Amino acid sequence: MTRTAPSSLSSTRGRWLALAVLILGVAMGMLDTTIVNVALPTLSTSIEASEATLSWIIAGYALAYGLVLIPAGRIGDRIGHKWVFLIGVSGFTIASLACGLAQDGTALVIARVAQGLAGGFFFPAVTALIQLMFTGRDRGRAFAVMGAAIGVSTALGPIIGGLLIEWLGDAEGWRSIFFVNLPIGVIAVVASWIVLPGGAEGRDAQGVDIVGTLLLAGALVAILVPLIEGQDLDWPLWTWLSLVGGALLVVVFALWEVLLDRRRRTTPLVPPHLFTHPAFTGGVILAMVYFAAFTSIFFTISILWQSGLGHSALESGLVSVPFALGSIIGASQSDRVAHRLGRGALVLGTGMVAAGLIVVWIVLATVPAADLTNWELLAPLAIAGIGSGLFIAPNAQFIVATVDRAEAGAASGVIGTMQRVGSAVGIAVIGSVLFGTLEITGPDAVAAGFAVSAGHAMLVSAIFAVAAFGLVFVLPRRVSAVPAAVPTE
Repeated sequence: MTRTAPSSLSSTRGRWLALAVLILGVAMGMLDTTIVNVALPTLSTSIEASEATLSWIIAGYALAYGLVLIPAGRIGDRIGHKWVFLIGVSGFTIASLACGLAQDGTALVIARVAQGLAGGFFFPAVTALIQLMFTGRDRGRAFAVMGAAIGVSTALGPIIGGLLIEWLGDAEGWRSIFFVNLPIGVIAVVASWIVLPGGAEGRDAQGVDIVGTLLLAGALVAILVPLIEGQDLDWPLWTWLSLVGGALLVVVFALWEVLLDRRRRTTPLVPPHLFTHPAFTGGVILAMVYFAAFTSIFFTISILWQSGLGHSALESGLVSVPFALGSIIGASQSDRVAHRLGRGALVLGTGMVAAGLIVVWIVLATVPAADLTNWELLAPLAIAGIGSGLFIAPNAQFIVATVDRAEAGAASGVIGTMQRVGSAVGIAVIGSVLFGTLEITGPDAVAAGFAVSAGHAMLVSAIFAVAAFGLVFVLPRRVSAVPAAVPTE
């Protein structure tokens, strides 16, 4: 089917106005991804959130987001991407209100999972509508605007969160980081109703793999629960049984996907034939490992900076600025570098991230906690940020290039899901290491204790990054004439 811009958006002005509405939704979702990190230590005191709860607040969001990406894209093909965007943004806004009103850790985790489901539901509609509304160079410009919005809102998240908590205090400040979504969400919902094109591109599309989604969700939850809770509970028997059960569910999920693929009645959530390409399998593992590495960096630093060193949320947010700005710089140059160096751009990017995180680990391991400031971390985080920008923007295209052109759409969906699964697993593992190795022998040893445990956690992040660097070499050296992959973040 040839996709053309809807007649209602035949004017250039109308298309760019619609893009502005889509970007508003993207900015809200990305802002909420990073703004929460600086509030984690505040939550531990304001609502007495446990260490495991802090991990769930990040991991639950990422896992829910990733699991709904592929089904949401297919639902959009059937009922129209405008309506998927409307439902998703509305749900995200309501879930943000629920987050801000939460009275305990359990309520907040549930609301964050709802946020993740809503965010993952509307994001595929954004990329699909850009593909529908724009052609040629305008499409590239539209995706560039979207990439810039992702970078800027991600960079602003920790600063805005820190400012709100500094201004309103711990008790109300953390709630405001969720309430800030309400006006943005209302504007996005009303505007999208008015300006986004309706209609559906594939009313005859095959159904959604509900069973596969539930099996994968069950498997990942069964694995994540013991990883997050086990250390705190001293690894009772049920945690090991849960890990085994999760592994078995992964096997059942794989068998179900194979069966579904043979029946050809419903498109599998993860089409098995994609994994007949060894390079694609390696690329998916690369996506998981990389996102496990970089998503967990500021979880560790936020806990250390506030709970360990006693700094404010704003000061904690400022630590992340070099990484965020570096990411914007790297992303802005990634297309040019990838065109010139091919896979070398990803090698350079992952190498810079690995080197940066290794230096951060060395700093945490060698600099006394009392002498640790953001200046010691500025250069390595900036280097890692530039590398992250160089990698994230083009990596999906290189992974998609490992499969046939006709499989590009399905491959992009799998990559996006696995990136989010990697984020959830990374937070679970890093949280377990961070809190599991934390030993405080007295009131004067708080900073030293957190510095040591943060060093251990950062070492694991660095190991993930080094593994990602090694996996890059499974990808093709060049990408030529590959359909534009779905941008991810």
